[in-house]
Amino acid sequence: MSAIVTLLAGIMFGLGLAFSEMTNPAVVIGFLDIFGNWNPSLIIVMASAIAIGMIGYLIINKQIKPLLSSEWQVPKLRQIDAKLIIGAVLFGIGWGLSGYCPGPGLTAVVNNPSEGVYFVLALILGSGLHFLQSFSGRK
Repeated sequence: MSAIVTLLAGIMFGLGLAFSEMTNPAVVIGFLDIFGNWNPSLIIVMASAIAIGMIGYLIINKQIKPLLSSEWQVPKLRQIDAKLIIGAVLFGIGWGLSGYCPGPGLTAVVNNPSEGVYFVLALILGSGLHFLQSFSGRK
């Protein structure tokens, strides 16, 4: 049952990305270009994501345990540290330069292979470097 719910959530997420045009780097870069030819349409997407996230946390706070797991998978870290800030800055730079974040970047392999392949390879390389750094025990 958990796999089915996960699959349905992934399909809904992918459809949301496609419907909102978050898979189109020109739309994303237009949203990030606030001093140029700004396209504010993604504000609705972000506001919707925030609202759904808030509803999710309200549900978590009212239930003892989830329906399909033994415990809630909620991040325990609450502090803002250098690793978080550096990661957020690198993510933002990559998103701004390419117009892709991980979800839409994966769709680019099909929609725009000439760009998508490079993005996904960089994503895998960055994830691998993070894994190796975490695995080696360095903080």
